[in-house]
Amino acid sequence: MSLQLTTTVCGLLLLAGIVELLRRRQLREKYGVLWIGVGLVIIPLSVFPHAVDRVASFFGMASGVSLVLFAAIVFLLVVCLHLSWEVSRLEEKTRTLAEEIALIRMKVDQNTGSDVDQR
Repeated sequence: MSLQLTTTVCGLLLLAGIVELLRRRQLREKYGVLWIGVGLVIIPLSVFPHAVDRVASFFGMASGVSLVLFAAIVFLLVVCLHLSWEVSRLEEKTRTLAEEIALIRMKVDQNTGSDVDQR
């Protein structure tokens, strides 16, 4: 099997997997759009592999493989940065909610006159 066919099939499988995850609501739409974009870039580049070499030469790179590797690393770094930002934001929300729950429990205990945890 040729590399061109293999890459095209992998791109189509990636798109099908993403659509299925979105359909089952196991992947949020904002991330699904990102990964569908990746799939839509992979498929044309796999059908026309020499286009990568032309783009690489436009940017002064020796080969298309170098361009793809560089783009993949930059893309993954951006995804990691975004996910780190999301985790930090969610940690702050979780901490705030835990504090609010503790205050509500304290008020409920004071109003009922009970010091016993009712869980």
